[in-house]
Amino acid sequence: MRERGGTWTDDASRAMMGMSSTEWSAYLRDELGVPMEPDEISRDVVERMSAGYRDSVPLLPGAVDAVRALAGRWPLGLASSANREIIDLVLECAGLADAFAETLSSEEVERGKPAPDVYLEAARRLDVAAEDCVAIEDSTNGLRSAHAAGMAVIAVPNAAFPPDDGAVELAAVVVRSVADVTPETVERAAQ
Repeated sequence: MRERGGTWTDDASRAMMGMSSTEWSAYLRDELGVPMEPDEISRDVVERMSAGYRDSVPLLPGAVDAVRALAGRWPLGLASSANREIIDLVLECAGLADAFAETLSSEEVERGKPAPDVYLEAARRLDVAAEDCVAIEDSTNGLRSAHAAGMAVIAVPNAAFPPDDGAVELAAVVVRSVADVTPETVERAAQ
């Protein structure tokens, strides 16, 4: 923001959580005053994030073990608000690309989270009814998106940007960390 002449606001991070790249880059231009076109903003952010992730991917403690344990039981889909390039890079760097049967960016559907589009398309690609899926989410918009898709939801509240209480209440199960997301937790949420 400083380099590009925009003005960051206290609620910007929370407002953009779950938005597709098209939506958040327009938000940066229209709401935060970045004097660039949205596609330029998105490319710039992806380049910067990619460079940082090649050095070190900021994985949550227990994430790799949790994904591997779940992938050992069910085909996994990833329904993310991140750009496609970031999804692919993070999964590659984390050694998890083979753990997901399908991955989807919200930039590949009409609307980002909190709309259900990305979750509905992920379920369709997995050839599973949305109501037979369990989503794991950490943000207000993510929780609302998965719930709107008809999925059971496990909330892993983001400590840096805690989801709204109303969104957390939509979850079938709430856990403290991603390390607590086990096959048993998924089965409990699906009941």
